[in-house]
Amino acid sequence: MSGEKTGLHFDLEWRITLFTVVMVPLMFSLGLWQLQRADEKAALASSFEERQRQRPAPVSELWNQSAESLAYVPVQVSGNYLADQYFLLDNQIHNGKFGYQVLNVLRLSDSAGSVLVNRGWIAGDSGRRALPDVPVIEGSVDVMGQVYVAPGKPYLLAEQQLEQGWPKVIQAVEMNILEPAMSAQGADSVFPYPVRIAAGEQGALTVNWQVVNMSPQKHHGYAVQWFAMAGVLLVFYLLRSSNLGQVISGVWKTGK
Repeated sequence: MSGEKTGLHFDLEWRITLFTVVMVPLMFSLGLWQLQRADEKAALASSFEERQRQRPAPVSELWNQSAESLAYVPVQVSGNYLADQYFLLDNQIHNGKFGYQVLNVLRLSDSAGSVLVNRGWIAGDSGRRALPDVPVIEGSVDVMGQVYVAPGKPYLLAEQQLEQGWPKVIQAVEMNILEPAMSAQGADSVFPYPVRIAAGEQGALTVNWQVVNMSPQKHHGYAVQWFAMAGVLLVFYLLRSSNLGQVISGVWKTGK
């Protein structure tokens, strides 16, 4: 035997190289994005828990505050539900069943203003032959809930148009679209954000509000998957495009 040692060398195939150069950074960046989302969800959950320890404030005290300061703030609302004036938020699935979220107009007792109270989920006709019968709550109510500030604009294929009459089926809660319909019923002013009613309050339907739609732990799990796939692809590329396997085998046999 000559005793010569074979060094590491590469035989690059351009298609595999191009695929690897594109996919490894992409998968790594997706892993980093999942970690960023995990941090955002953890911060949101922490903020929610902190605000839930606050004393519920009358809605009149929150009227002119910023959206950031209002998100998930506990609130107290007193007034009368307007029985026939509510919006039905379409395509809401609960435990695999089709339904709607009921957003009822509530006329405040201490002013001429109104607030939109999300009473929760109600089952709907999957064939869309009829709208659900929403239980009517008569008389004055005093309910607790939390201000809901949407994290961003809803994705819609076209501009939302409200139907004539009540109830009105909607695809998204866009207060700038809903407020004129509420004001047309005599409200001098409309609270700029809906209030999600607390479970057990008068008028509450099926209530199961989720602060985050995916836990930070799941985002961490997805991040690990992306990093692992990037690592596997990189190792496969090195083994496919070089004699690294032979070199490692030779080192192992020499050491042995």
